[in-house]
Amino acid sequence: MSSSGPSADVFAVLDLPAHEQAARLRAGDLTARQLAEAALARVHAQDASLGAYITFMDEEALAQADEADARLRSGNAGPLTGIPIGVKDLLSTKGTLTTAASRMLEGFRPIIDCTVVARLREAGAVFVGKTNLDEFAMGSSTEHSAFAQTHNPWDLARVPGGSSGGSAATVAAGGVPLSLGTDTGGSIRQPAALCGILGLKPTYGRVSRFGVIAFASSLEQVGPFGRDAEDVALLLQAIAGLDPNDATTAPVPVPDYREEFARGIEGLRVGVPRDFFVEGMEDGVRQAVEDAIAVFERNGAVVDRDVALPTVSAALPVYYIIAPSEASANLARYDGVKYGFSYHDAASMWEEMEQTRGRGFGDEVKRRIMIGTYALSAGYYDAYYLKAQKVRTLIRRDFDAALSNHDLLLTPTAPTVAFRLGAKTDDPLAMYLNDLCTLPVNIAGNPGMSVPCGFSEGLPVGLQLIGRPFEEATLLRAAHAYGTFTDWHLRRPPALASDGAGA
Repeated sequence: MSSSGPSADVFAVLDLPAHEQAARLRAGDLTARQLAEAALARVHAQDASLGAYITFMDEEALAQADEADARLRSGNAGPLTGIPIGVKDLLSTKGTLTTAASRMLEGFRPIIDCTVVARLREAGAVFVGKTNLDEFAMGSSTEHSAFAQTHNPWDLARVPGGSSGGSAATVAAGGVPLSLGTDTGGSIRQPAALCGILGLKPTYGRVSRFGVIAFASSLEQVGPFGRDAEDVALLLQAIAGLDPNDATTAPVPVPDYREEFARGIEGLRVGVPRDFFVEGMEDGVRQAVEDAIAVFERNGAVVDRDVALPTVSAALPVYYIIAPSEASANLARYDGVKYGFSYHDAASMWEEMEQTRGRGFGDEVKRRIMIGTYALSAGYYDAYYLKAQKVRTLIRRDFDAALSNHDLLLTPTAPTVAFRLGAKTDDPLAMYLNDLCTLPVNIAGNPGMSVPCGFSEGLPVGLQLIGRPFEEATLLRAAHAYGTFTDWHLRRPPALASDGAGA
């Protein structure tokens, strides 16, 4: 970094959405290296209070920025060339620590990039660091990381949501304009809602999972966080599409998501499933979501408030059978033999394996492994796992039926605003209930998106948009239109105490 540090003008550009930063880079107003230096200065300064990162990538980021500048000079720049991005530490990055926020993978350096990271490298993006998460993506608050808790930039005494809390917090705090998360039961949409930014879970099969450390393989998807719909569209476009390394990716063309923006929402058929307005939802959240639905109605959308999704009430138990079962199978590979943490001071191989897992995994991960192992065990498979899969089919059919007559569904993203750190760590069920509104979308495999729609008690509230499979363009179109009618996505949290902006 330059000895004098980035200028105030460069920090001002860093506060812009990614697509506006890209325009400034192409115009020659600043260089990608200057932008990277500003992003690195800010995320380092913020992290003492925010805890959004596990690993910083300063040296690599500056090298990527220099390559981006060469591409900009040659006229070979894309929309993400030179743009700083945070990467959830569940995504493999070649040669860079990838821990899944677990002691089990402390010190692990992959020999490959996951597909989405490789595609962003090709696009010329600049990786500032690996963001914090709940261990192995199992959590709703980013309090279950083995390394640090992440704090919500709107109130440092509160959670940012999870499991992609670090990715959401760093975008909300202005460290980077874009980041990557994963969503297995709401882990992009819920932290996006609690941090006041946009986050999108693509359709299952839209984005490759190759090189992503596995939790629940039939549920999880990689997706983008951003400050507005155009940013989210640009990042999704860069990472989506068929991947020969992932047989679950679908051979479905990836459209130019921004082409739909001009259509607006007039005539859009919108359904409001009352089943998502769950018991225990905070009044302020309910009111903000109702106000957002009214915005759609006033601006030409055809709103139907009588949509039934009766099986969504079963999504929570279905999820907490299927996801732990898949986790139990996926995490069986961590035995201390080939890679990761290994405990050697034991009398036998079996005791070494037991001690490795007992010491390497955190409490929440062990809890879910035990649930999943039980559900898959002889005598209980039919009663739990098989039955859960059958109910999953019913949930998917409900969504298909509701979306056969509607272009999208509008629901709350989370039933509450960000809760206080430690408030739910001793009550797993209370923590799990925070995902009531997001879990059904993963069970069905549909795309879902959270957009800021207001505040309650001074904290952000998210509106969830749910669409038909592979129709992310409709969600982004609606989110963009909503952003032209409101300014919730433009609100920023109070500046953190030394965020580098005054450098």
